[in-house]
Amino acid sequence: MAGNKIRAKFDFNFGKIQFPLEDRMAHAFDRNGLSGRGKSFSRRNFLAAASAAACSAVSLPRDVQPAVAARGPYKGKLCLFSKPLPEMDWRRLARAAKRVGFDGIDLTVRPGGHVLPESAAEDLPKAVSIIREEGLDVPMITTALVSASDPAARAILSTAGKLSIPFYKPGYYMYKLVDVRKELERAGNEFRGLVELGKQFGMQAGYHNHEEYVGAPVWDMATVIETLDPNWGGYYFDVRHATAEGGVGCWKIATNLVLPRLKMAAVKDFYWEKTAKGWRDQNCPLGEGMVDWKYYFGALAQAGFQGPISLHLEYEIPGATAAE
Repeated sequence: MAGNKIRAKFDFNFGKIQFPLEDRMAHAFDRNGLSGRGKSFSRRNFLAAASAAACSAVSLPRDVQPAVAARGPYKGKLCLFSKPLPEMDWRRLARAAKRVGFDGIDLTVRPGGHVLPESAAEDLPKAVSIIREEGLDVPMITTALVSASDPAARAILSTAGKLSIPFYKPGYYMYKLVDVRKELERAGNEFRGLVELGKQFGMQAGYHNHEEYVGAPVWDMATVIETLDPNWGGYYFDVRHATAEGGVGCWKIATNLVLPRLKMAAVKDFYWEKTAKGWRDQNCPLGEGMVDWKYYFGALAQAGFQGPISLHLEYEIPGATAAE
């Protein structure tokens, strides 16, 4: 039910001339000292925020400097993750994202996504064509693939490769907490297989560090990723999950660990909330949570990161009117 409410609220607000996220993003950046008050969210403001962070007094500790030197301003694609808007068709999704200021779509190609896995060979080219007609790009897709033997894996990756989509996110592996070393080894072998399959079609895999799954602390999956060809296997780093898992300072070490092999970056925020059942992490707009955006943007800038940045909207908008 909650998911339906969130989808309805985003669907309604995307239809407005003034999308509430614009003010929220401007407010979030302003609270972090990264932009002027009153500016609407746009690619220009996002890049200005990142540049300001890179040039700020916030510096990275000497012993955890990124391995890659700064290469100038960010020129990559600022993408909207399509997950919260499953009821929008491809054209409406692209138009709404473009109007708000994005220049790319992180497109879901998985069960319940904007493109279903079993229809990828036919529907993914149609979706990408429509999105590109609207002036946006699809630099990455989000899948649920966990094995190269998945019946849909070859069709999804080969089709995406033909469409010149460079990056994809695979699915997740769960620890059963019986023998974590063997469980990590199995997950690593499956991911290696996906990386090798993606390589055949020019697709680079970025492993997402999602809380509660293999790779959440980053250190575990790093033992796998560091052995892979860096051209085809790397990280899809999520600073929100890294902060939740990494506490006070380990997330900074994780950030610098992934930077030399960073393929894509996810941005979202959260805070800890105490409930009757204990503490829980609650998603929220950027700048209203625990993530240290000055440090993070500074780290990306110093590393010369140019891959896609995907904004995840996984919180409700207070006061929004549900769609009919």
